[in-house]
Amino acid sequence: MTLPARLLSGEKVRLTTLNKGDVPTIARWYRDTVFLRLFDAVAARPQSEAEIGRRLEKWQQDEKGFYFAIRPVDESEDDLLGLIELDGVLWPHGVCGFSIAIGDRADWGQGYGYEAGELALAFAFHELNLHRVTATVFNYNERSRALVEKLGFRREGAFREFLERDGERHDMLLYGVLRPEWEARQRVE
Repeated sequence: MTLPARLLSGEKVRLTTLNKGDVPTIARWYRDTVFLRLFDAVAARPQSEAEIGRRLEKWQQDEKGFYFAIRPVDESEDDLLGLIELDGVLWPHGVCGFSIAIGDRADWGQGYGYEAGELALAFAFHELNLHRVTATVFNYNERSRALVEKLGFRREGAFREFLERDGERHDMLLYGVLRPEWEARQRVE
């Protein structure tokens, strides 16, 4: 196995720490109800910079999670493109959850999410030595479904009619990828 020269950096993006300077950008994303309805099952409501700041502080103190900013690979550009989480780590079992969001619609479809996802999975499997990563996706979020499947996640089930949006019930799809599956896919690519 060949390890990457730079653990958290690819051709387009790098994963860095989130900082207080990111709060205004994240708060702007949290004013976009389309973004919120794709990213979270909670009621889509704007959040203030103070609320986002408190969330950031919780993430920084979470011993069972790794929260990254997705930024352009050029270190002279510190723009925040998105967020990626490896959360709910259960160390005895080697498992965690995975979620990703690219904030601005202009950045969707540029390959940032895929590369960031690959970097996060490499970190999960090679740095944290985890065995399994899980993801949940709302069935109406076609872009996210395509992304996790391209990253090698397999659909394992669904929480049927998990949430209601605009008078319609929607499933939350359950995905997982195991370290041996992900590593085999890396050898093929």
